[in-house]
Amino acid sequence: MKRKVMMLLAMVLTMTAMAGNKLNLKDVVRGTLRSETVSGVSPLPDGETYAKMSDDGRRIIQYSFKNGKELGTLFDVATVKGDKLDNIDGYIVSPDGKRMLIQTKTKRIYRHSFTANYYIYTIHNNRIVPLSDKGPQQTPLFSPDGVQIAFVRDGNIFIVKLLYGNAEVQVTKDGKKNEVINGIPDWVNEEEFSLSRAMVFTADSRQIVWVRYDESAVKECYIPTSEGGYTYKYPVAGETNSTVSVWSYDVPSRQTRQLQVPIEKDGYVPRIQATSDSSIVAVYTLNRHQDCLRIYMANPLTTVSKLSIEDNINKYVREEAISNVKITDRHILLPSDRDGNMHLYLYNLNGQLLRQVDQGNYEVSAVYGYDEQTGDTYFASHENGATDQRIWVAHENGKRDCLTKKAGWNTALFSSNLKYFIHTWSNLQTPHVVTLCNNSGKVLETLVDNRYLQDRIRGLELGQRELFTLTTSEGVTLNGWMVKPANFDALKRYPVVMYQYGGPGSQQVKDSWDIGMIGQGAALEQYFCQQGFICVCVDNRGTGGRGADFEKSTYLNLGQQEARDQVETALWLAQQSYVDKDRIAIWGWSYGGFNTLMSMSEGRGVFRCGIAIAPPTSWRYYDTIYTERYMRTPQENPSGYDDNPITRAKNLYGALMLCHGLADDNVHYRNTADYCEALIEADKDYRQQVYANRNHSIYGGNTRNHLFRQCFNFLKEQLK
Repeated sequence: MKRKVMMLLAMVLTMTAMAGNKLNLKDVVRGTLRSETVSGVSPLPDGETYAKMSDDGRRIIQYSFKNGKELGTLFDVATVKGDKLDNIDGYIVSPDGKRMLIQTKTKRIYRHSFTANYYIYTIHNNRIVPLSDKGPQQTPLFSPDGVQIAFVRDGNIFIVKLLYGNAEVQVTKDGKKNEVINGIPDWVNEEEFSLSRAMVFTADSRQIVWVRYDESAVKECYIPTSEGGYTYKYPVAGETNSTVSVWSYDVPSRQTRQLQVPIEKDGYVPRIQATSDSSIVAVYTLNRHQDCLRIYMANPLTTVSKLSIEDNINKYVREEAISNVKITDRHILLPSDRDGNMHLYLYNLNGQLLRQVDQGNYEVSAVYGYDEQTGDTYFASHENGATDQRIWVAHENGKRDCLTKKAGWNTALFSSNLKYFIHTWSNLQTPHVVTLCNNSGKVLETLVDNRYLQDRIRGLELGQRELFTLTTSEGVTLNGWMVKPANFDALKRYPVVMYQYGGPGSQQVKDSWDIGMIGQGAALEQYFCQQGFICVCVDNRGTGGRGADFEKSTYLNLGQQEARDQVETALWLAQQSYVDKDRIAIWGWSYGGFNTLMSMSEGRGVFRCGIAIAPPTSWRYYDTIYTERYMRTPQENPSGYDDNPITRAKNLYGALMLCHGLADDNVHYRNTADYCEALIEADKDYRQQVYANRNHSIYGGNTRNHLFRQCFNFLKEQLK
């Protein structure tokens, strides 16, 4: 009943926002065309059920994977015994399913990290008690036996022992702000390896193993805010990183040891992972050039480590290859683009290659798991082209079956035993449809169909979204999408707004509902189209889904080929009978802002105007891990670093608006400030929109509405 009421309310709000068949900018930014999905799902240990938090953040509900039916309430703030809570922010289920950690009072730190006050919730007696009363915690972790919880506070690791009256033991004592961090990564490792925790328990729950980051030699950066600002460690390209080491703590004896893991000077430990063998943990290492990934099996008691896998890759190891490694009870499933495309390779824990799981002229894009019982491997790939993603199973005999036959964009969340998955599908024209499937691809139940949104969309003046390809003068075929006004007249000439991101491995051009600057079926672009524009997006060289050669072609020279491809796109558009070649604009955010500036100063003056939001303007100002992955260091590649928007400022063509948050901890405001100085010296006019207290995402309150209104008004003025 509650779900039906929520859907009815959403319909009413949508109808109000879309009154008159026209989109309103403020409502678009608020999510008028955002489709309903299923999020916050945790597969439970039994393999047959999953947990999901209620929309109001007050309950955690158990559902069946077989039919999606609600089986009961696992947690309810209204009835739980102990401290009174208004709502919760998240939860973590113990490995045995008997307890949960309830997350409250969350405070964001960086992209992945946050502190929170956690409660230990015992399901059978419906009672919560604080995890710790000595301050907020980070990244709490259950031991495999479910009776210990490790967490980090102020850079140190603590363990709470549930069988000993929740006694709290401090494991490390050297943690200190801006000097030493234990068990959680520093800023750059968190940001660029998508990492929030750097500690694990061994399989027998006896040892805890973690990465220690000594960032004392890393230069500090100051971020200004109205509350006085803060400093943190931010290593820029070519400068000193944290020194990393791997340590273990034996819970019974309280003995700490440093593991003998061979880490190259200036190298990284991008992951540490438990195995089913209590005598070893898997420690991943990466050299500073990031072209050699090694996986060591390290013994926390003897401290000895043994090399299991070494993957030497041309140019660089992609981050997703690291984050998609799966370690099962007896195997390691490794993604690698060693043959030119991302494919999967199966090893045993000793590092013996057993077989290549899949092969062909396509890319594996997500890895879901390996079934030890059947030998089946579940993954997503672009076997039908880069703009199409489907779910596959590869059998032990080499045969592959597609589990999601419908063209478009398919993703999956599998049960813990890999017998079921929650399937989310959409395409360019259709909002998300979420179904429950078994591991043969049979649909068991539809959870979300977004029919109400589809009905509302049919009553709006929305333009047709379409995919297309073009071939540049250099013979490069590029994928793109286009949105035309609903009342498109092929005899008219329209101004065009080109949106792009274009960074290494990224992908904006998909047969998916999530396209566009803010997704939602290109909602922002549809608003632009209703004001008389055509909107276009093209994935340039360097983007993902098309193999290593295409993606890594920009190596050592970020921005050069990308800018040429965006200019070539504008030239191709100018040849279309329905495009006004003198009214073409380009814009983008972050790497897309960098790409905007590089394209506007490429030399061929094809853009009437452009908008760069939070743009890097010199890779000398950006962090080590991301930048050096694609550029090596400035000392090794000075010419690559020296071709950037700042050095190209004198070549800028077209009206320009710059937008940046002063509290951007990712792309520092220094990038825009120094670029503005270069524009002034080059006697180039520009506009600037600065947002105090806003980070790289420039959001909060009315900020996004204000930002996009400035952008639209600028485009309207320049392309009139």
